[in-house]
Amino acid sequence: MAEIQIQYLKTSVGELILGSFDEKLCLCDWRYRKKRDKIDKRICQGLQSEYVEKESPIHLLAKQQINEYLIGERKEFDIPLLLIGSDFQKLVWNELLKIPFGKTETYLGLARKMKNESAIRAVATANGANAISIIVPCHRIIGSDKKLVGYAGGTRTKRKLLELEAEATPDPWKLF
Repeated sequence: MAEIQIQYLKTSVGELILGSFDEKLCLCDWRYRKKRDKIDKRICQGLQSEYVEKESPIHLLAKQQINEYLIGERKEFDIPLLLIGSDFQKLVWNELLKIPFGKTETYLGLARKMKNESAIRAVATANGANAISIIVPCHRIIGSDKKLVGYAGGTRTKRKLLELEAEATPDPWKLF
């Protein structure tokens, strides 16, 4: 069976599990999130592979770029990604990639950008199924009332990530 190489990364905002397959990052997710088993099953089945703890060049690149981001030295990532999910989920995740550093969007706003306002709940569900946290910036999605809403890494982590981005933007109060 093919292998998804995994490594763990402890950061100032929580521990991540990184996965690489075919020289692309397919996993960068919170190690202790509630839906860990469901996410892992989707990725392993989607790639017809199993996890093997082994380092890869993609892990090294991801670790470097995530650490740079967390200390305020990086605003964009340039890691090759492999998104594993339904076609709709991939559409949502690709839309998330368009939200710039230091900006936020709502679920409704994201659904509107996808020209499917009635899909707001499906957009929220796909956002929650994102397995490439931080890099595919689902933390930039807030409620229509500007409140922080669910996040796989926890709302405390979400707040930290948004505050980190706010500190590096000219008008940090526009973030919330």
